[in-house]
Amino acid sequence: MANILVVDDDQGMRDFLEIMLVREGHEVAVVPGGREALALCEKDSYDLVISDLRMPRMDGIGLLKSIKERSPETVVILITAFASGETALAAMKEGAYDYLEKNFDIDRLASLVEEALEKKGAGQEEARFIRGLEQSPGFSGMVGKSKGMLKVYSLIRKVADTGANILILGESGTGKELVARSIHANSPRSDKPFVVINCGGIPETLLESELFGYMKGSFTGAYADKPGLFEQAHGGTVFLDEIGELSAFLQVKLLRVVQEKTFRRIGGAEDITVDARIISATNQDLEAKVKAKEFREDLFYRLNVIPLRIPPLRERREDIPLLVNFFIEKYTKELGRSVRKISEYALELLMKYPFPGNVRELENIIERSVAMENSAIILPENLVLSGPAFGDTSGDAMESFPEEGIDLNQLLNRYEARLIEGALKKAGGSKSKAARLLNITADSLRYRMDKGGEGS
Repeated sequence: MANILVVDDDQGMRDFLEIMLVREGHEVAVVPGGREALALCEKDSYDLVISDLRMPRMDGIGLLKSIKERSPETVVILITAFASGETALAAMKEGAYDYLEKNFDIDRLASLVEEALEKKGAGQEEARFIRGLEQSPGFSGMVGKSKGMLKVYSLIRKVADTGANILILGESGTGKELVARSIHANSPRSDKPFVVINCGGIPETLLESELFGYMKGSFTGAYADKPGLFEQAHGGTVFLDEIGELSAFLQVKLLRVVQEKTFRRIGGAEDITVDARIISATNQDLEAKVKAKEFREDLFYRLNVIPLRIPPLRERREDIPLLVNFFIEKYTKELGRSVRKISEYALELLMKYPFPGNVRELENIIERSVAMENSAIILPENLVLSGPAFGDTSGDAMESFPEEGIDLNQLLNRYEARLIEGALKKAGGSKSKAARLLNITADSLRYRMDKGGEGS
């Protein structure tokens, strides 16, 4: 049962909608205009508002804006006797869930109401899930409820207090450092240092001194003793990112630390004992590097006591809406913007995009979109995806990006037309089935077909 507000200056339409929605088991309030609707919204909260578009004093778009400012989670459906592409676009830009022409049939409206309320409930569940992760010690910033991510959370809890060395496996951009921080934060070492070392981002000559420190006078510029990162991490955790980039020379040095918990500073004569848990991460196939004699087998097995694999984003697409909402909230605050959500069609494009850069790429896309968007909703034209063709899943589309640039709107329209054509073919020409395959409403499909000149 939902709390629904009906707004229409036509008494007959108000009565009709009230009777129909009450029969469906909902609590229903009816008012003749936008101002009366806002007065009720001040006193009560509504799951869904169904409003006429053309009304005196305050039209449906104005009411929609006001409702979304007060209560972004309220779902709004607009009804109009004068449907047009411009009207639909304006409504969607302001955050309307959908719009209907006044000659709709009862089953169509009932289906749309049920669909809107289901998505609202799913959105609230996602919000609770995110809040739960944010409030859970050691899991701040981790977002996802797919089977793959639930397995990651479970493993983090299991291994956090073991003290064993862990090797995190995952493609670039999957969030390996975030997982390492969560393991540390959930471990008995959480109040001790967490030291990050990028093995691929520091030249070998500097990396040795960074890892192990040096003694005064050991080389030109060594004007004083300096402790290394392992010393700084004593009692805590060392995170060795991009461990596969470590040189053969430093692999030998690291093996001694892992095996004996001791090392010497550059130019030093005394062994230094360190108590630091080692978490390593790589986007490479270390077993293949071991076979190719490019990585020490003994070091590999010392680091790989417990392997933890993070699935790429393409294997957990159900997490994309959660991540999108998380990043919208994050960058709306950081950039001082008023974006509240992403349009259904823009989300559809993201759900089908291959994400060669994984979560990091999605975050960058949403950050750019929030920065570029002037309305309350992210539209497809403000999604900057890598490569000239969204359908290209090769992963290196960015390398073929043309020097002269692209026509983004043209490519979006072309890609949309291909998706619609494919859905219609799969559905045997049935528009209602095609709409279900595309996860959009039949009215939305008809609008897009008319816009692209594909309508019958």
